[in-house]
Amino acid sequence: MPATAWPAYGQAAVQIGQSRIQAGPNQHEAPIASVAKVMTAYLVLRDHPLEVGEDGPTITLIGADVADTDRRSRQRESVVPIVAGEQLTERQALQALLLPSANNIAAVLARWESGSAARFVAHMNGTARSLGMTRTRYTDPSGYDDRTVSTAADQLRIVAQAMRLPAFANIVATSRATLPVAGTVHNTNTLLGRNGFVGVKTGSDKASGGCFAFRAIRLVRGRRTTISGVVLGQPGNDLIDAGLVTAESMVDAIVGDRAAPGAPQPMPAPGALPRVRARQTTAVGATNTEGGNS
Repeated sequence: MPATAWPAYGQAAVQIGQSRIQAGPNQHEAPIASVAKVMTAYLVLRDHPLEVGEDGPTITLIGADVADTDRRSRQRESVVPIVAGEQLTERQALQALLLPSANNIAAVLARWESGSAARFVAHMNGTARSLGMTRTRYTDPSGYDDRTVSTAADQLRIVAQAMRLPAFANIVATSRATLPVAGTVHNTNTLLGRNGFVGVKTGSDKASGGCFAFRAIRLVRGRRTTISGVVLGQPGNDLIDAGLVTAESMVDAIVGDRAAPGAPQPMPAPGALPRVRARQTTAVGATNTEGGNS
C-alpha cells in the first residue's frame, strides 16, 4: 500500500486481494453513519439467505412503521415513502436499505428480524465481537445515532463478510430498484460502473463526515485484483462525494495509474454482478439529505 494513498483527513483501511487488512493512520472510534447498514443487511441475509434475484419472504408494513417514517422525515433523515399495509419482499427491503439508504427501512428490518430494535442492536454487537471488531459499538440499525462508532479497519471486516454473500454483492452493485410505493430509487454510490467499482455503501452526516465502504476490481501489475476499503471522516461541502472521491483516489494510487475515462476495467464474470453504468444521485420519491445519513 503506497504511503501516499492514505487520505490526508479522517481514516481509512484497505485490503488488496486476499492480503491482510492494512489500517491507515489515525484509526480511532468515530461515527460511521450509514456504513452501519452493512452489518444490518449482513445479519438479515445471514439469517434469511437469498439467492441472487430471489425475492424472499414478504414484510408487511404497519402503522407504527409509517409513524416512525414521519418522525424521521421531520428530522431530515434519509427515508423512503411507505404506507400502512404495503408489502415489501426481503429483497426490496434490502434494496431500500442499501441503495437510497433508508433509515426507516433499517428499523423495519430490525423489527422483522429480531422483534425489536434493541434486540437487533444486541445481535449486531455480538456479531461484531465474534468478527474481532473490538473498537465497534452499534447503538442503532441505521447509523443515524452518532453513538454508533467504529474504525475503518473494523468496518472492513464486516464488509468482507457481507460481500461473500452473493445476494448482498448483487444488490450493492445495482444502480436502481423499484419499490411498491416509493417507485424508482437510486443508489447513492455513483461510482458504480466506473473504474471497476462494484459497491459497497456510502454514509454521511455532520458528525461522521463523508464515509464510504467500497470495492473495486482493477488490473494491478497485469492481474485482475479486488481492492476493498473503508474511508471515514472525509471533509467537504458534499459529504457523500467526499467519501467517493477519496476512495477513487486510493484505488488509483494502489493501481499506480488512473484509468482513462470510459476505459474498460475488469469486472466480475457475466451473471455474477450486474455491470451498471448509469450515474444517479437522488432517489425519486425518497428523502436523502446531509442532515440525515446516507
